[in-house]
Amino acid sequence: MDGLIAIVRRQWRVVGLCVAVFLALGIGYLLTAVPRYTARTSVLIDRGNRQVVEQLSTIGGVMDDEASVLSQVELLRSETIGLSAVDRLKLQDDPEFMGGRRNPLLAAASEIRSMLDVRRWLRGDGPVRPDESEAQRRQALVRLLDNMKVSRVGRSYVLEIAFTATSPGLAAAVAGAIADAYLTDKLDAKYDATRRAGNWLQERIEELRQRSLESDLAVQRFRAENGLVVANDKLVSDQQLTEMNSALTVARADTARTRARSERIEAIIASGERDAIVTDALDSSVISSLREKYLESSKREAEISRRLGPDHVQAARLRQDMAEYDRLMFDEIRRIARSYQSELEVARSRERQITQGVRSATDISVAAGETQVQLRELERAAETYRNLYQTFLQRYQEALQQQSFPVTEARIISRATPPSAASEPRPSLVLALCLALGCGVGGAVGAFREFRDRFFRTGEQVRDVLGLEYLGSVPLVEPQPGGSPPAEPLKGEVWRKNGLSAFATAHPSSSFAETLRSARIAADVHIDRAHKVIGIVSMLPGEGKSTIAMNFARTLAGSARTLLIDADLRNPGATRTLGPHAQEGLLDVLLEGRAPASAMLTDPDTGLRFLPAVVKRRTPHSSELLASAAMGRLLAQVAVEFDYIVLDLPPLGPVVDARAIAPRVDGFIMVVEWGGTSRKAVKDTLNAEPQIAGRCLGVVLNKVDAARMKLYEGYGSSDYYASRYTHYYHEAHPDPMPVSTGAASRMKTAREKPDDSR
Repeated sequence: MDGLIAIVRRQWRVVGLCVAVFLALGIGYLLTAVPRYTARTSVLIDRGNRQVVEQLSTIGGVMDDEASVLSQVELLRSETIGLSAVDRLKLQDDPEFMGGRRNPLLAAASEIRSMLDVRRWLRGDGPVRPDESEAQRRQALVRLLDNMKVSRVGRSYVLEIAFTATSPGLAAAVAGAIADAYLTDKLDAKYDATRRAGNWLQERIEELRQRSLESDLAVQRFRAENGLVVANDKLVSDQQLTEMNSALTVARADTARTRARSERIEAIIASGERDAIVTDALDSSVISSLREKYLESSKREAEISRRLGPDHVQAARLRQDMAEYDRLMFDEIRRIARSYQSELEVARSRERQITQGVRSATDISVAAGETQVQLRELERAAETYRNLYQTFLQRYQEALQQQSFPVTEARIISRATPPSAASEPRPSLVLALCLALGCGVGGAVGAFREFRDRFFRTGEQVRDVLGLEYLGSVPLVEPQPGGSPPAEPLKGEVWRKNGLSAFATAHPSSSFAETLRSARIAADVHIDRAHKVIGIVSMLPGEGKSTIAMNFARTLAGSARTLLIDADLRNPGATRTLGPHAQEGLLDVLLEGRAPASAMLTDPDTGLRFLPAVVKRRTPHSSELLASAAMGRLLAQVAVEFDYIVLDLPPLGPVVDARAIAPRVDGFIMVVEWGGTSRKAVKDTLNAEPQIAGRCLGVVLNKVDAARMKLYEGYGSSDYYASRYTHYYHEAHPDPMPVSTGAASRMKTAREKPDDSR
């Protein structure tokens, strides 16, 4: 979120400019646009007429699903409806409809486009088409379809037709004509469909009638040829087989019943059970009479035996009578058994006869069934032709009736009226769209600018990308008028004063000076040596490396013995600034063996010693000179006399001089131009120079735009509170503080004393 807010703060001007441009374009469009009016009419797909339409029509039925309603929408947009409306109102001859008022800007753009149409030049005027009226009619149709809109109202069965024109009356007339053309087309379509259906049905009816007659005759001929006699819609053989099967079932049941009675009575006779009873025995009058006599004799025998004793003559005679009665009853049962056996034989004979008849009928039915397969096929064909004939005949009668029924399932529920207000352009919508486009384009441009911004802006980027200490930022300082050295040297002058080279000492309370003091602390902390060799490097030329080196050396010279060496033998910027008229320099010391002190210049204000690089000719082997033993002896010699030796080294990108002298340097200070040097380039260069990266004390961001720096401050970061630091910084030159003569003399003496006494 902080990053997004920071991006908005940086790019809001771009977004605002784009919004202003698009709003200006929108306002210009609104001022020059021709007002257009939209008239609307509504058509209902009336489901209330469903019963009437279904009763009177079987073609073009009532719509039930959404696809059908959407199909009606497409029908309203079709060329058929459009051409019908064009012909109704003669729109091809209406100059207002065909030409109309146009936006001046669009008209001018169209004219320019037509003038620049190369194909028109190559084609020429060409021959005039013979049917010009048809071409105008088609052109009117295109205009009508372009300005017409048909939509469904929600999920209802209402279709809304809207037409937009430059005149309210024309818009209402065209919208109404489209609705009327739609209803007329529905009626015409129904009439044409029924008429075509009637003609086609009439042809098919005659053909089906003939085929139905032929199929019926074929069925009758086949029956006669194969003897398939039918009674009550069923073959006689099949009826006989059914009846015989029923009789066989009955016969088998009778046989089973008589067999059961015969077997039962035979079992009784075989077991000699005189008390067993069968049904026919109960029905026999003989057995009933004998049983009555038997019971009467048994009763008298029991009474006599009780009174006179069982051995009485009368009792014995009665017992003999009872035995006779029992024998006679058993004989009667045997007679009944013989009758059962006779009935069983009769039932078996009848069953055999019926079974033989069923077999014969079955053979006949099987033979008839095989023939019936062909018969049924002929019957099905005949039935099909009869049904088709009846159906087509009925449809034909309905089609004849439908041609005179002017009934459709659509009706107009809202007629188009001339609108009172213009529908286009809509100022609020146009301005909102322009605002959205402006914000979108501005956001895209701002995002592109942010994407392309791959430079160092804050100290956090230095730490995150390079993994080095951030020493501080140096604001962009414009050269003061008159600060550059004159073309001709003054008498006895060897050291030139320049505003930028001495800005830190001239403004000791500025953020510039504070950053250099931070660099000194980093050097004191990380370099554990009494005599420190510090190299000032940058990635690219022009990043202000020499200016930082001169100010840093002067800051160090205020309290320590400091030597500044211009080691940039190809582009000695420090020499051009501080000693443009020097006669001897570093090359003379290294190549000719001169004493370093003879080539040094001295700053009268701070006591800074400066060894310039007087380049009298091109030096292509500068890296070899910096890595030579002579350079090593020079550094060892001056290390005895100075506490700090500051080397203004060439940039790392173009040349390898800094890499050559890296082993003799205790620490490097990397100068990076704020908003001017790619983060990737610096990172890749330091990764390729591990000796320099490993000894880098930190990074100084140079040429910082203080006003734009505020836009890159992250909430809670050290840069965020930079505005509070201004209470401790005074960029303007402060008024000189009163210093006593003794104090001044002590300061001067301290500056002139050897470094060993400090």
